[in-house]
Amino acid sequence: MSDVWRNWAGNEEARPRRIRRPADTEAVAEAVKAAVRDGLRVKAVGSGHSFSAVAVAPDVQLRLDGLDALHAVDPGTGLVTVGAGMPLWKLNPLLAAHGLALENMGDIDRQTVSGAISTGTHGSGIRFGGIATQVRALELVLADGTVTTCTPTERPELFAAARVGLGALGILTRVTLQTVPLFALHARDAAMPAAETLERAQELADTHDHFEFFWFPHSDVTLTRRFERLPGDTPLAPIGAFSRRLDEAVSGPGFEALNRIGTRFPRLVPPITRFAARAMSSRTWTDHAYRIFASVRDVRFHEGEFAIPREHAVDALREIRRWVDTHEEPVSFPLEVRFAAADDIWLSTAQGRDTCYIAFHQYHRMPYRRYFDACQRILGEHGGRPHWGKMHDLDAARLRPRYPHFDDFVALRDALDPAGVFANPYLDRVLGPAPEGRS
Repeated sequence: MSDVWRNWAGNEEARPRRIRRPADTEAVAEAVKAAVRDGLRVKAVGSGHSFSAVAVAPDVQLRLDGLDALHAVDPGTGLVTVGAGMPLWKLNPLLAAHGLALENMGDIDRQTVSGAISTGTHGSGIRFGGIATQVRALELVLADGTVTTCTPTERPELFAAARVGLGALGILTRVTLQTVPLFALHARDAAMPAAETLERAQELADTHDHFEFFWFPHSDVTLTRRFERLPGDTPLAPIGAFSRRLDEAVSGPGFEALNRIGTRFPRLVPPITRFAARAMSSRTWTDHAYRIFASVRDVRFHEGEFAIPREHAVDALREIRRWVDTHEEPVSFPLEVRFAAADDIWLSTAQGRDTCYIAFHQYHRMPYRRYFDACQRILGEHGGRPHWGKMHDLDAARLRPRYPHFDDFVALRDALDPAGVFANPYLDRVLGPAPEGRS
């Protein structure tokens, strides 16, 4: 077993002093108690798909891939209980076999259930919240090694906080999700002039079940994606095997090659991205939702993302584009823009407001700091809240005014984990140190 852990993007790593792979809740509790006895901190890790250091474990790393069982399925109510280490790519076919599906998903399915909800992973659709809004019960191991359960009626404050808990309140071991009957999506990808997309963005978000778009800042073309929900027994017309392999070749090795050229010759990035934008194809297809929501991402990148009130989306995008143009910044990946519903989870990026998510990326071999700083500043001026699993440098002082329940969350963290058993440098920065860690 390697003693060096790295996240998917390769920008974060850890050399934990102790690695454990618990097989059940009791083993998690014992690992926490042992760490406390030895004066060590504990962090659970899933698939490593966060770009931030939220899951970095300086002392004891719990790898939860052994907690991947399907514990209970009730097709009548749609309630499903799974181990916290269950990856989404494994969960979706299991649900489909029971005629069920997650109500909404993000565009990657590599995350574990616990990682996805703890960092606020979301999809698109103004009538749908993030994955955490589908949670109906959580089982956690607390900092003293005890096991507790929270629901809307049992420890409701903990439930309000722990659905997007950043790993700061306890180690998730089981999650009960509210699923829906299996459904299909009719998907339509269409290229559209950027000016028209910006002009119609709010209308398109309102008139489609799910709407998002991708925009290379150096181009005048967007790829718009529109999904309509259909019954699960709808005749399917999926992308053919040849077309799928071609897509994977173009978006994988082909895009990798273009990015390597752009890394070596940055002046070529704008024409390369304009070529990539023109190559984005228009098409329609129908398949079960989980096969459409998630896509393959083989080319590695760095990513930041901020959630802003949806009414500010167009102004913010125009400001980012203006900054790129006036600073001659080579940006080789598109901006990704999605819309989602408000929710009531304390540290959710959509708490209390309908939201536009704007994600900015850069190829992992290219400089990103100046571009990411500019996006963070621009989106912050529009009330931006950073995705907890993506890159940003905000601290507790700057985050507090962006979340009405920030102090409630920190107070609960301080009560449950005063010694900072579940802390790490990232959580110390974004929440402030636990009480016994303060000078």
